[in-house]
Amino acid sequence: MSHYLQFADLNARQYTYLFDRASVIKKKFKAYERHQPLTDRTLALIFEKASTRTRVSFEAGMYQLGGSVVHLTTGDSQLGRSEPIEDSARVISRMVDLVMIRTFEQSKIERFAEHSRVPVINGLTNEFHPCQILADIFTFIENRGPIQGKTVAWVGDGNNMANTWLQAAELLDFKVNVSTPTGYEIDEKVAGVSGRSITDHYQTFNDPMDACRDADLVTTDVWTSMGYEAENEARKKAFGDWCVDEAMMAVAKPNALFMHCLPAHRGEEVAAEVIDGPQSVVWDEAENRLHVQKALMEYLLLGMVD
Repeated sequence: MSHYLQFADLNARQYTYLFDRASVIKKKFKAYERHQPLTDRTLALIFEKASTRTRVSFEAGMYQLGGSVVHLTTGDSQLGRSEPIEDSARVISRMVDLVMIRTFEQSKIERFAEHSRVPVINGLTNEFHPCQILADIFTFIENRGPIQGKTVAWVGDGNNMANTWLQAAELLDFKVNVSTPTGYEIDEKVAGVSGRSITDHYQTFNDPMDACRDADLVTTDVWTSMGYEAENEARKKAFGDWCVDEAMMAVAKPNALFMHCLPAHRGEEVAAEVIDGPQSVVWDEAENRLHVQKALMEYLLLGMVD
């Protein structure tokens, strides 16, 4: 049994399989071809953080795979009361086949997984967002081919998305140029990068324009992630120069793509001309959460299939 708690939980060979499998599953979906390998399997969705794309993509995906879904929040279960996470894991995992959790601290999902009898998927934590980067890389491959050897520019907060991009770069052999305001840098210990990884796959820039220069992909996220709302005004002041605009895209490669995991705030972390412009693939990126997560759920329950 395998869990998917951070991007580093799988290896390059497994990712090659998942991207190939997601392509097959997406083609079936577009052709209205039934694909239900998870008939009679049940997915539990556990939300401590609000969600749109994560809930819709996992719930619709599991139904499309032939399974069923149980949806839980802290307000309608013992999760938000006094029951230890370990006990919840022991009980829930005896009744379902797969669990997706969207929560705050990574330690919570790790504690749940340690006591779960079924695979656990990270739908987002403060530290990592592996399913989103899975979708982002699949979207890049669809549009530009292999990501190996390419350069991704990360502009903005050194958050869960940035941490996950760094893990992906090491595993899949590409480079990430990172530019964050002072005080909002990536925590390299949390991201799990050090030594050769920093030299070969990760470089920091004070000026976001320099990070974007000659990049194959420019990507960003909101300035204030969930759980940090109290810092919103301070972050708006600190991040003023970290809005991905047309000038930043102009110094990237001519065929560079723009991505954003959404929701987006036009005029803050990204200009409307960029997110709504011809280089933006954010809507494909959002849809691809569905397809890669279907491939992931199938893999965690059935392994590699033909």
